[in-house]
Amino acid sequence: SIERLRGETQLACAELERLGYAILERRYRTKFGEIDIIATIDGVTVFVEVKTRVGEQFGVAAEAITEWKQRRLTQMAVDYLARHRLHDRPCRFDVVAIDIEGGRPRIQVYAHAFDASS
Repeated sequence: SIERLRGETQLACAELERLGYAILERRYRTKFGEIDIIATIDGVTVFVEVKTRVGEQFGVAAEAITEWKQRRLTQMAVDYLARHRLHDRPCRFDVVAIDIEGGRPRIQVYAHAFDASS
């Protein structure tokens, strides 16, 4: 649901801010789809995918992002960088994993979750 997504994005943003990220965009829409969060930290533009898992079947969050999804995210990132004239800025892809166990969220940030070249 939209409400749940908004809540997850909120949780992810709060954790990223706690870690020193500055949030630039939430749910940024492109013709290729939507980027959950765009942030910046230490001069690096960071494209963040939020993944939520309920229960035990957690695994590594980055594994939940298929090759197809990685390509999509890369296209969306290129689109964002072009529109904002940020070609010369370093960028990376992070994943925020929200694991809900017993109704309490456990939040983990995976920096450099995947390479745009993969």
